[in-house]
Amino acid sequence: MPYGHSATRGGSYNRLAEPDWIDPLDTSYSLRGGRWNPPESFPTLYLNRGLRMARLQVRHKLAGQPYGVEDLDESEQHDLVEVDVPERRDWLGCITARALTAVGLPESYPRHRNGRPVARLDCQRIGGRAFDAGRPGIACRSAARGTTQNDEELAIFDRGEGAGVRPISRRSFADWFWD
Repeated sequence: MPYGHSATRGGSYNRLAEPDWIDPLDTSYSLRGGRWNPPESFPTLYLNRGLRMARLQVRHKLAGQPYGVEDLDESEQHDLVEVDVPERRDWLGCITARALTAVGLPESYPRHRNGRPVARLDCQRIGGRAFDAGRPGIACRSAARGTTQNDEELAIFDRGEGAGVRPISRRSFADWFWD
């Protein structure tokens, strides 16, 4: 029996990429660890569903800094890479209340009922189990600040075959963020 509930996902997603990244789909940057992959474990490609999610992700990355997105040089901020993800039916779903509780997360993910954020280590354990179970990745609610339960991300486990993700376009920060 597969681990957790399955979700069907595919289509248009986007990736935030540093302007100097030659290959914006390179997953080696994720080996430092991310929401769903522990440090030095398996590389993971993190994608956002839609422009709203990408904008919230940029603001989330700057949270706690003494400056905001409008204070930074646009040429040094994230490019937006639109990608096409082949449709699959076997993503680990971490979106619905039922799917979240099936993997041990609270229905209120990305926060506990008391408002405390779910620890990244808890998500990394779930990611490790999903990876070991052969899942292609995780379709999940975003943990970025300002998101709602409708804002999604897709974490794709890089097993060496590229998962069929195709880049469509790449836009500089000034061309996508302020629209």
